[in-house]
Order: sequence, then structure tokens, then C-alpha cells
Amino acid sequence: MLEIPSLHPTLQGWLLDGPLAAYVPAYLERLERGRYASSTSQRCLNAVAHFAHWMSLCRLPAAKLDESRIDQFLQEHLPNCGCSAPVVRHPREVHAALMPLLSILRRRGVIADLPTASGPIAEELKRYDSYMLDTRGLASGTRFNRLRIVERLLVHKFAGHPLELRRLQPEDIRRFIAEQLELRNTISNAVTINAALRDYLRWRSTCDDPVQALLGVIASPANWAQASLPRALQPDEVGRVLSSFTKTLRSPKRGYAVVRLALDLGLRCIEINRLQLDDIDWQHGTLTLRRTKSRRQDVLPLPVTAGKALEAYLRHERPVTSDRSVFVRYKAPHDAPVGVDAIRRVIRDAFSRAGIPHGRAHALRHTLACRLVNSGGSIKEVADVLRHRSLNTSLIYAKTDRAALAEAALPWPGSAA
Repeated sequence: MLEIPSLHPTLQGWLLDGPLAAYVPAYLERLERGRYASSTSQRCLNAVAHFAHWMSLCRLPAAKLDESRIDQFLQEHLPNCGCSAPVVRHPREVHAALMPLLSILRRRGVIADLPTASGPIAEELKRYDSYMLDTRGLASGTRFNRLRIVERLLVHKFAGHPLELRRLQPEDIRRFIAEQLELRNTISNAVTINAALRDYLRWRSTCDDPVQALLGVIASPANWAQASLPRALQPDEVGRVLSSFTKTLRSPKRGYAVVRLALDLGLRCIEINRLQLDDIDWQHGTLTLRRTKSRRQDVLPLPVTAGKALEAYLRHERPVTSDRSVFVRYKAPHDAPVGVDAIRRVIRDAFSRAGIPHGRAHALRHTLACRLVNSGGSIKEVADVLRHRSLNTSLIYAKTDRAALAEAALPWPGSAA
């Protein structure tokens, strides 16, 4: 409760005498629970006080708040703000401070929850999601992206009307794809859209719907599989990445452990993000992966280098927390795992410090696979280590097998060979 007295007197009045006064204790409790720094808490309360003052000017009660009101404050009031008190005016900072306020109001029943999809389209999406999960075994991210695309199509055609798939015509599919590509005209987006529509229509065909004419208009974009080489790091680049975690960084041991797990075990960023303390068996030297992309539970041997990196982080750098995640936040809100984007950022920043332009986190998985192939491992062994469900996914690494390719290469015309 120390942040309130430190606010400017005018801001205190707006906060404690305005329309949000009843919810200030809950907001303070949230800040204390997240162990935010005092300066950050003050700026959050500053933004809430500023918003409360604007609500008073607009005679807007708390029961009428929602995301649109916050957008109105950000877009209309902040650019022309003439408030006399020293208020926070940065839109992104104000938005971050105000969104938790809506969560508090919804939890207390002051404002309505966010609307959820309902009606025939929502039921259709629910059935399709069950099919993707139970029959196809698709990961949650893949299902989410496909549901989002199919929902756009169904809303585009059937909003306000009964969902009758026989009314969907080939021209509707063509127009929908064209409109989506106008928003983002890339090959990857075209592949994603087409895959989602094909999968949905094939599912509908199992329900005895005539969809062959619709499938026929979904043309595949020119995208040759395995046309490129996997971007793996060279040994000197690996050394530069690993040595970039110096003591000048805020959390070098955490970053080093993250890179080691990706480099030595080929873990994906989401798998590193989901690791729990109970997943590490120090006695037997194993690591258990749960909720993987292939919906399996995998037990992997823990290499000495990765194990030592994890030990150093857990002993000397991991913040004190009740959370059981291996990698936890050292910035507020505390007692929470780091996000998967933070894991990617750790790897990208290491690449940047090492002077490597192709800074995708997946390059570390490619590096492990290429190392296995060039040390005599088979494509099947690569698939097992990377936990690919299909050998076809691992075939791209055959292009990096220098010894096998040298035997297959023909002599250069005019050479002595």
C-alpha cells in the first residue's frame, strides 16, 4: 500500500474519489502478488488514476467499461490530453496497466465476460475441433489456426443464416482465399489457408457432404518440399553462441541452459517452456517431455553438458518461487513461467551477439540433426532424436550428409577423376 501516498496529490484524488475507488484495493493486491517494482507499480496506478479522471469527465460508470472504452481513451484522449497532473501518456504502457483492471471487474461480476461464439457455427467448430484432436491428433496450435480460418469462412458465408454446407459454392471458396491473401500475400499464408480448408472439407466429406467441387478449386501454391537446405550452425558459430552468455547479461545461466537443451536434445521452444522440475530425473540422468507436439510422453537421456547447464541455473540463478516450471520469470509478474516467446528471444539475442544473421531458434535443432548425420547416424536415428512422427520430415537432412553425397557425386567435366 506504499504506492498510493507517493502519487501526486491530484492523482490520489482521481484514484480514491473517482469511479474506480472501490476496485483500487484489488488492483493493489494484484501488483503486490506479482511483486512489481515500486516504480512500475506507481506508473500503473498513475495510468489507472488518469483513466478514472477521464471516466469522471465522460460520466462513465465502471459497469459500462470494456475494451472499446479503453481504446477510446487511448485513441481520443491521450493524443490531445491536457490534464494538469503528471500523468503517464505512453499508449502501450497505459494499455498494459488498464487491461488487468477489466479482469478484476469481470471477476467481480461488475462487467460482462467477453462474448464467446455461439449458435450453429460455434457448434460446427466444436465438432471439427474434436475431430482434429481425437482422430487426427493435431497439436493445439495447429487446431487453433485451422479453426480461426474455418470460422472466417463460415462467418463470411453463413452469418445470420442456417449453416447448410450445400449452399457453399466454388466461387465462395475462391473469393474467400483471394480476400485472405490480400491481407497477407505470402506462400506460407497460402499454404496454411489451403491446408485448413482442405482438411475441413475432407472432414465434411466423411459426413456425406458433396464437397468434391469445392476441393477442386483449392489450388496448391508453388512450394517445392525440401527445396532448401536446413540452416544449421557451423562449429565456430556454435562456439560463438555458447560463449556469448557472459556475466554482463541479466540471466546468462538461464540463457545458456536454454541453448544447451535446444542444441544437445533438439528441444523445441514450446517444450523448453513447458519443462517442470519434476520432469528432471537427476538420479537416472533423464528428462521427461510431456504434452509434446506428437501428443506423446517422451523420456530422453540428459547429456552431461545440458545437465550441468541446468544445474548451474537451478542452483545459482533461478529466482525463489512457488512455481514448478524450470524456467521462471525474474521480472514482474513473478511466480510465473517464462513465455515461449521469451525462450525464442533468448536464442535470437544469442545469435545476434554472435553475429549470426539467420537467428531462428529452429536452427539449433537443425544443427543437432546435421551433426548426427555427418557423424554416421541414419535418417531413422535423426527422426528418433528429433521425435518426428514421419521419416519424410527428416529426409531433408540427407542433403547435409557430406560423406554419402561425396560418394554419389559425379566427376566434374574435364577433371582428373
